[in-house]
Amino acid sequence: MSSRATASARANIALVKYWGKRDRRLNLPAVGSLSMTLSALTTTTSVSFEEGLPDDEFTLNDTPVVIDNGCRMRRVLDEVRSQAGFSKRARVLSRNDFATAAGLASSASGFAALALAAARAAGLDTKLTTLAHLARLGSGSAPRSLLGGIVALEAGESADGSDCLPVQLTPEGSWEIELLVVITGSGSKEVGSAEGMELSRTTSPYYSAWLREAARDLARGRRAVAARDFGALGRVTEASCFRMHAVALAATPALLYWNGVTVEVIRKVQALRRLGLEAYSTVDAGPHVKVLVCSRDSARLAQELGAVDGVLEVLTARPGPGAWEESE
Repeated sequence: MSSRATASARANIALVKYWGKRDRRLNLPAVGSLSMTLSALTTTTSVSFEEGLPDDEFTLNDTPVVIDNGCRMRRVLDEVRSQAGFSKRARVLSRNDFATAAGLASSASGFAALALAAARAAGLDTKLTTLAHLARLGSGSAPRSLLGGIVALEAGESADGSDCLPVQLTPEGSWEIELLVVITGSGSKEVGSAEGMELSRTTSPYYSAWLREAARDLARGRRAVAARDFGALGRVTEASCFRMHAVALAATPALLYWNGVTVEVIRKVQALRRLGLEAYSTVDAGPHVKVLVCSRDSARLAQELGAVDGVLEVLTARPGPGAWEESE
């Protein structure tokens, strides 16, 4: 006997960054964040809980992956089993249509899809509070991918994380803005986000200042979205990005997620802005640059950035939908 469900979710890119945790066990963020769920970069995950399966099995992009007791996927599946009141093991099949663990938010889309598929397969309710809790156990940014458009995630104050929930600020299709995803390298990053956050929290002298300024940036970002003020949103997007990476660079040892092409793309965006093309850069914990731009300027900017030496590809994404269940 088995129970099976399939769900998909899109990557989200933080405009106002989250970096650091206030509770590592529950994976609660130290600061709130603001993000755009994309119309591209999709994870699709199937989960089946099966009688007689000796252990959880996970296949990612047709490659079997070992699930040990400390891994994040096990935490999510164990929580689902606990809430459902059974001990059946799970068979998980997942596929990304983009690079994994490369700074393109694959953990966010991956755990949002896993949360929805596993909850549905186990017969749990799929209300936002349940899914956000499950997704966050895997990735602190995953709850944002549950919703579409532009999404805010407050850090919350409750010890159990019950007030750490995503809120949709604007639905997809309501604002003519886009993100260009500029691919500046290949392969996985050397230091994962969770490890980098903890290293920054424990060793960076700028971490306390980061907490203070991140809260202010989130308030600025929310005001910009409410007013549909593209310039204000762009300015706070760049400021939050550079502040986050300054904290990481000041850690011991220093965390440098960028490569040389990353820098050249950022410089190109700044140069184009001086010429009147309004666009703003942001970079997550990886080398790829995401550029916020008005839809009317998107094609021109994509052409300009694609011509930067070393750029491998430029993807264009609008605000996209939240996680959804696939028909079986």
